[in-house]
Amino acid sequence: MTNASSTIGQAQRAEATLRNQVVSVRYQVADVNRAIEFYTQRLGFALEERHGPFAAVSLGNLRLILSGPGTSGARPMPDGREQQPGGWNRILVYGEDLEGRVRSLKAAGVPFRNMIETGPGGSQVLIEDPDGNPIELHQPPS
Repeated sequence: MTNASSTIGQAQRAEATLRNQVVSVRYQVADVNRAIEFYTQRLGFALEERHGPFAAVSLGNLRLILSGPGTSGARPMPDGREQQPGGWNRILVYGEDLEGRVRSLKAAGVPFRNMIETGPGGSQVLIEDPDGNPIELHQPPS
C-alpha cells in the first residue's frame, strides 16, 4: 500500500484531510516517541508531523493522531473524566499473509489480545500498541 503522505505534498494532504478524503483517528498515548517507533517500525506508518507530545502518522488515507500527556486532545473532560489509552474501539489495518505478519510481530514482542479468528469476512487478530490501544490486523477472504 502506498502511503498518501509520500505521494502528495503537505498542502494537498491538508486539503484532503479537510475534505474527509483522509480519515483521522486520535489515540491517547503515554509516550509519543514509543508510539511513533511502534507505528512506523512495526506497522509501516510514516511520520507526518511531530510537535512536543503530539504526533501524526499515516498509512494510506488513515491519519493517526498520537496525543501524549499535556496535549489539548488529552485534557480531562468538563466532568473530570480523564482520557486514557486502551479500550475496544480500534483501527483496522488490512493486508495479506496475516499468519506471516503475526509471526513477525510476536517475534518483536508485540502483545496480542487473541488468536487469529476466521469468518466469512476474512481473518483478523487484535494486537496492542505500547499503550494498550487496539489495532485489528485483517486479511480479506481468499
